[in-house]
Amino acid sequence: MKHLKTLLLVAIFTVGLGGVVNAQKIAHINTDKLLAEMPETKALKTELEKLRTTYRNDIEGMFKKFEAKVKKYEAEGKTQTQEVNQQRAIEVQQDRQKMAQAEQTMNQEMAKRYQEKTVPILKKAEDAIKAVAAEKNIVYVFDASPGKGLLVFEKGEDIYNAVKAKLGF
Repeated sequence: MKHLKTLLLVAIFTVGLGGVVNAQKIAHINTDKLLAEMPETKALKTELEKLRTTYRNDIEGMFKKFEAKVKKYEAEGKTQTQEVNQQRAIEVQQDRQKMAQAEQTMNQEMAKRYQEKTVPILKKAEDAIKAVAAEKNIVYVFDASPGKGLLVFEKGEDIYNAVKAKLGF
């Protein structure tokens, strides 16, 4: 009976140690912070801001011309025929539509450019995270960005600085 207890204790202890030996190495990284600090993201932000400024200037120029035209038409409205005033009203409506279309085009172009440029940035960050995880024999890497679902990450390894170094910034 004593041997059975000893054997059982050894078996339990061995299984317990086996679980510790096979423990998976876990780490976390704040990907939002990483992506925000990547030089490629900063360059993209600058590029998009320039594009937005260019579009904004064009739209503002269109709006100033539109305002001048409306003031002119309003001032001349009493001296013009009904047909001319109707034609001018149609013209003003078309100009409004052109400005709305320009605004929509700007938004679409900005979204398209953002999407095109973001994919390679995300791929580069993901590849760096995978490389650091492989180097450190980490099996699971959780995203510690706010709102990503990871609530407790004080005890896991933070690989942010290692990934940042891998990316060269």
